[in-house]
Amino acid sequence: MKRPLNYGPTLSRRQALHSGALNAAGLLLASRLHAADADNTLPAKNKPAPKAKAVIQIWLAGGPAHIDTFDPKPEAGSDYTGPLRGTCATNVPGIHIGELLPELAKIADKYALIRSVTHGVNGHETASYLTQTGRMPGRLVYPAAGAVVAAFKGFPETEQQPPSANLIPPYIVLTSPQGRFSEAGFMGIKYKPFATGGNPNAPRFAVEGIVSPDLSDSDQRQRRGWLNELNALSKAIGDHPEIKAAAEARQSAYDLIVGDSGKVFDLNLESDQLRERYGRTTFGQSCLAARRLIESGSKFVTINHGGWDTHKNHFPLMRRQLPELDRGLGTLIADLDERGLLDSTIVWCVGEFGRTPKVAMESPWNGGRHHFGAVFSSLVAGGGFQGGQVVGQSDARGESVKDRPVYPGDLIGTLYELLGIDPDASLPHPMGEFVRATPGEDEGMESGGRLKEIM
Repeated sequence: MKRPLNYGPTLSRRQALHSGALNAAGLLLASRLHAADADNTLPAKNKPAPKAKAVIQIWLAGGPAHIDTFDPKPEAGSDYTGPLRGTCATNVPGIHIGELLPELAKIADKYALIRSVTHGVNGHETASYLTQTGRMPGRLVYPAAGAVVAAFKGFPETEQQPPSANLIPPYIVLTSPQGRFSEAGFMGIKYKPFATGGNPNAPRFAVEGIVSPDLSDSDQRQRRGWLNELNALSKAIGDHPEIKAAAEARQSAYDLIVGDSGKVFDLNLESDQLRERYGRTTFGQSCLAARRLIESGSKFVTINHGGWDTHKNHFPLMRRQLPELDRGLGTLIADLDERGLLDSTIVWCVGEFGRTPKVAMESPWNGGRHHFGAVFSSLVAGGGFQGGQVVGQSDARGESVKDRPVYPGDLIGTLYELLGIDPDASLPHPMGEFVRATPGEDEGMESGGRLKEIM
C-alpha cells in the first residue's frame, strides 16, 4: 500500500472564519501553501514522463448540444438539427463541426474531438461531479481533476518556474465558482480553486474580495494599512503559529494582486488587436486571462462558461453562445500554438452532459433540448494530444454510442498521465486513508481505457 500524503496540522476553515483572521485574500494562496511537496512523494517506477505542464478547462456549464457543436448530424433531418442544418468543413479532410463554429473549423489540426463520451446521468449535480471527478457519488466526496492537479503539480521544486510563479495559485476559476459540486472534496479547503470574481472584460479586471476596480494600487495599499491598524484580533492573539501563517498567506495574496505579480491579471498589457481577436466578452477575455495565468505558473485554470441549459429558446441562444465560444476557444488554441505553449498546455472543453438530439418542439419547450448523458462530445488539444483526430462515434442520430465509449474516468486518467501524475498515487486524505488518484477496477466504474489513440 502506498504511503498517503501527509501535510501536518492545518487551520480548518471553520476555525479560520470563526476567528475572523482569514478572508478572501487570505484564502487566495491556501492551496499553494501545502502543494509544494506533493509531486516528490510519487513512486518513481509508476510516474509517467510528463508531456504537459498545465490544463485550461473550458467548462460549458449546463451542457452543450453535441449535435450543434462537435458532432453534427445533418442527415438526421430537421427534427434533430432544427434550423442549424449546415456544417463547417474543417481544415482536416473528413471532419465537420457545427455551422456556427467557423474559427474552430480553421484549426481542427490542433485539437481532437471525442464523440463518444458517456455516463448516462441526466441530473446536473451528479453529472457535473462525475465528469469532473471520474466517480459516482458515494461514501467519499472525491476531488475534481483541478484539485488533484494542484496537489501533485502545484509548484514542485524540481521545475523551473518564472520568478512570480510561487505567488500564483495553482488552481484558479474564472470567474465564478462552479457551484454544482465541491471541487476539493475530502482533500479540503487548501485545494479549492481560487475563484476570481470580477469581469475580465471590464476596464480593469479586479479580483473580488481583494481589490476594488475604482482604486489605484497606492490607494489599495493605503487602505490596507488602515485595515491592519484596526485588526485588534491579530494583535491580541500575537504569535500563534497558525494565525501567523494565515496572516502571511493573506499578505502574500495581497502582494500578488497589487504588486508586480498582479500584472498577470492586467489584460490592458495585451494589445488591443489581440483582445479584439479573443472577443470583447467575459468569456473571450477569460480565455486571454487563462493563457496569462498558465504562462505565469498556474497549473489548472477553469473558465466557467454558463448559459448552456437550453430547455427553451435553444436555437436563438445558440446563435449567441456558439459564436462567442468559437471566437474565444479558437483564438486561445491558436494563441497558445503561436507562442509555443500548446505542446505543454492541455485545453479541455466539455460540459456535464449533452442535450437531447431530437428537438422538443411541443409546448412549453417550443424548440428546446433537454439533458442527455447517453452520449456527448468533448474537445481536447495540446499537452500531448494529437490534433486532427476523432475518437469514437455516435449513431446516425446522435442518440447512443456506436463505437468506442469514453467514460469520464478514462479522459481524466489520460490527462493525469500526460501531466506525469501516477494514476495509482494516493490522494491527500485528512485521515491518512489510501485513495487512488483514478478509479480502480475495485470501484466498479465502467471504463473504455486511456485515450492511447490520440496520445
